[in-house]
Amino acid sequence: MEQDNLLRISLVQLDIVWEDKQNNLERVHDYINFRAGQTDVFVLPEMFSTGFTMNSRNLAESNDGNTISSIKQWAKLYNIAICGSFIASDNGNCYNRAFFITPDKEYYYDKRHLFRMGSEPEYFSAGNQRLVFEYKGFNICLLVCYDLRFPVWARNVNNEYDLLIYVANWPASRSKVWDALLTARAIENMSYVCGVNRFGEDGNGLEYIGGSKMINARGEEMTSMVKEEDIETVNISKTDLDKFRAKFPVWKDADKFDII
Repeated sequence: MEQDNLLRISLVQLDIVWEDKQNNLERVHDYINFRAGQTDVFVLPEMFSTGFTMNSRNLAESNDGNTISSIKQWAKLYNIAICGSFIASDNGNCYNRAFFITPDKEYYYDKRHLFRMGSEPEYFSAGNQRLVFEYKGFNICLLVCYDLRFPVWARNVNNEYDLLIYVANWPASRSKVWDALLTARAIENMSYVCGVNRFGEDGNGLEYIGGSKMINARGEEMTSMVKEEDIETVNISKTDLDKFRAKFPVWKDADKFDII
């Protein structure tokens, strides 16, 4: 019998306390401790420790700061992977930096598309390198929030990745766009798509209703979270994905072009 390759992913839809790193870290640790041993990956929202604030100079820290040091400690202690994003300081610049931390490795991606309507380019520098890496038999691409609106950046050439993760602070006023684009990215890239959004109200008065979800390559929702802070775990199957790609190989007919 063929052995299925499953990955257990926990979506943490956090009601982020505005600019309160310690409070948010403690609450994340509570969720991790609660679900330890029952999952492989914890996915946190964008800027999970502060909220989507432009107070970057006062809140930024290096990859060796308390936020990532705590994440590394928990990844090793509980033998899990943890991803999200935080405000990073690097060579005098601030970045909206996504991370994927495993017990023995760490991966980072700096948000490429900065949200100009929220003045993000005035306070952060943009990244220019996409990230794809392997974890437990799955190739994973990690992107951040506004990146979702740009399909070329997520383009999955020759099935380069199996799981596309978006961590976000996506306001309630644009929730229909969130739902539609996550589904579109799953279908067009023939990949699982995991979108984790925050819940609650931020320091600027913006409302977030969550809507975190996992979508399969057929565009079907495997889970969709309701309007509250919560955690949900879903299993994704590499075997199922490979079978679907072999049966319906749309990717072989994709237009070929280079990003300049």
